[in-house]
Amino acid sequence: MVRRGQTSLDTGMNTPYFTDSLAWQTSRRGFLKAAGILAAGAATCGLDAAASSPKTLFGSNVYGWTQYYQRDKKPFNLDEVISALADCGYDYLENFLDANNPEATAQFAEKLRAKGMRPASLYTGAALHEATRAREVVARLLRCAVVCQKAGFESLSCNPDPIGREKTDEELANTVSALKDLGQGLKELGLKLGIHHHLPEMQNKAREFHYVLRHTPPDLVGLCYDVHWVWKGGLQPMEVLPEYGRRITSWHLRQSRQGGWHEVLDTGDIDYEAVAKYAREHQLARRFTIELALESKTAITRSAVENHRLSLNWAKKVFGS
Repeated sequence: MVRRGQTSLDTGMNTPYFTDSLAWQTSRRGFLKAAGILAAGAATCGLDAAASSPKTLFGSNVYGWTQYYQRDKKPFNLDEVISALADCGYDYLENFLDANNPEATAQFAEKLRAKGMRPASLYTGAALHEATRAREVVARLLRCAVVCQKAGFESLSCNPDPIGREKTDEELANTVSALKDLGQGLKELGLKLGIHHHLPEMQNKAREFHYVLRHTPPDLVGLCYDVHWVWKGGLQPMEVLPEYGRRITSWHLRQSRQGGWHEVLDTGDIDYEAVAKYAREHQLARRFTIELALESKTAITRSAVENHRLSLNWAKKVFGS
């Protein structure tokens, strides 16, 4: 299942073709150095921003908003969404990374700042299971990351593209190798990488989910922990935390009741109070992204704005420090 109907980073590449891993690593490092944004530069833009972050941040993900606009048969209006979230008291909005137009990311950051919000995280899919194409994808993402870092963003959530079946051991190994390269490149920019997940990664006892995390170094590849997709995929949210909690870069929060996505983040199938308690006690990452996605079972009784307002109030009570 392709994330949110977004186009994967697997076509239209204009990046160099790297014939082997050494050539790729050399070219990547040279590119970063030429851009003048290695560790010293990152400290002034990316790392200092992270160090000065509030203890707890609450954001929203753009996907659910696009669904509300589609439901109401209205063209999506990003400015309207940002204004509504600012009025509700959100700290940030997580948007899709526009890999074909990275300057749009810088413009998005300015829109957030204009409303008293902050650029924090971006989301992307990526075709990483085939070695040659994965090198091109990573190169392109790192070129975009230069603009993201300069714009003040701090992390990238990446969901390796599903392919309609379980990936082979070789395809998973290619994915792991690409994530290591991406994580290293982002780290050199002062950015964090968190891998995201949906149901395809949870098949066969969460084979891909566990494989990727267990074969990548925590300092390069973190976890954007989507609590509800883990639950929907057959794992209990609490059982994931002891092994992977320290790797969490951000959280995606959604609730369901009797299996159907609920219109607000509130009590329901997932015991978020227990999750929040564990996060506090173990001092896990404090960036919580509320994602009010809709499905056929979702009963809508309020406006998108009111649902986001109520969800934020509840999240602050449960997850706030």
